[in-house]
Amino acid sequence: MNIATINSKINSQKQQLLDHPLYKKVNTLEDLHTFLESHVYAVWDFMSLLKALQNKLTCTTTPWFATPNPETRYLINEIVLAEESDLSINGRRMSHFEMYIEAMQDCGAKTSRIEQFLEDVNSLQNIFVAIKKSDLHPNIKAFLDFTFRVIEEGKSHEIAAAFTFGREDLIPSMFTEILKNFQSSFPAKDLSKLIYYFERHIELDADEHGPMAMKMITELCGEDPKKWLEVEEISILALEKRIGLWDAIEQQIAMKVEMV
Repeated sequence: MNIATINSKINSQKQQLLDHPLYKKVNTLEDLHTFLESHVYAVWDFMSLLKALQNKLTCTTTPWFATPNPETRYLINEIVLAEESDLSINGRRMSHFEMYIEAMQDCGAKTSRIEQFLEDVNSLQNIFVAIKKSDLHPNIKAFLDFTFRVIEEGKSHEIAAAFTFGREDLIPSMFTEILKNFQSSFPAKDLSKLIYYFERHIELDADEHGPMAMKMITELCGEDPKKWLEVEEISILALEKRIGLWDAIEQQIAMKVEMV
């Protein structure tokens, strides 16, 4: 088995994401706010997958010891560098999560809910309890719970699978087009930071991080058929959870429309 085989095995789930009805439901700025206020949890937990891989593939403790594979060490450190300390639209160093939060605030979306959730995660010191106690949509809870179960219980190649195949790089390009249409329809709202976030995400995934992540999985799995099978299973589950997240956002948009 190899990367091409995995891509063919997960094609059905990827197509469901690409054809999801959610994209056609984001028609107003309020719809966009609803999308952002739920999607932000995926932006945040992606950072946790990233750091889990760094913990697994590099030495992040002292005394320092060289980890076995310099190639995977290099690949994850390069990805971390940009994801955790990229240049914002204003030339400031920020993580992609911080960029997203700032973009939400700029376009009028509320960040109080995600901020409260992170405060609860910090105070409770148990991510699973924080997820369970939250008032998030059940699908968003399931999405987060899956991510952190993989982090807690998964092997390096399984975490890499959720990181690589579970985060679809085609989806941001669709939202970039939606945002550009919004920018022309609602010129009073400055969506430049949001458009920059998505365009930067696409640029990095296509040119650097995507190929690096694929190479990392190849390095981690080698010729082990069991590892490749586990990568396939985790990738399918991750995409199904993402479909569930999209379903949740679509439902939330529909509920707001009904209430008007």
